Amino acid sequence: MMSKTTKKPDLRVIVEGILDLDPKMRFAAIINLQGDIREAIMKTGKTNLKSQKEEEHFCKQVSQRRNMRKEFDKSLGKVTYVHVEREKVSQLVIYTRRNTIYFTMETDVPVDAKIQLMQKVKELTSVI
Repeated sequence: MMSKTTKKPDLRVIVEGILDLDPKMRFAAIINLQGDIREAIMKTGKTNLKSQKEEEHFCKQVSQRRNMRKEFDKSLGKVTYVHVEREKVSQLVIYTRRNTIYFTMETDVPVDAKIQLMQKVKELTSVI
């Protein structure tokens, strides 16, 4: 827990840190429990596959799906991560206590490397 004298984590620095983990990273966002984007960055040189309005709508839905998954926490256990493999992009979601971390990467990253990256993202976002 943070004391009042502790500086709040810089979300931009955290998101930049996520994108810097691998050259194949495309996009990273920190989303609050209401589905609002707290910080998001598209990696320089990457083409956004969704418009800003679509991105905001998608992030709202990520938050809604988190709430829907909670229904099964008692019987199945908490979700540790979500990985969706699409034709054009890999989408990954990690939950912290008060935020949802959503990031995308190129599809040609091996699954074991994605799992290692998720672990690194968990470490980077453990302060929020």
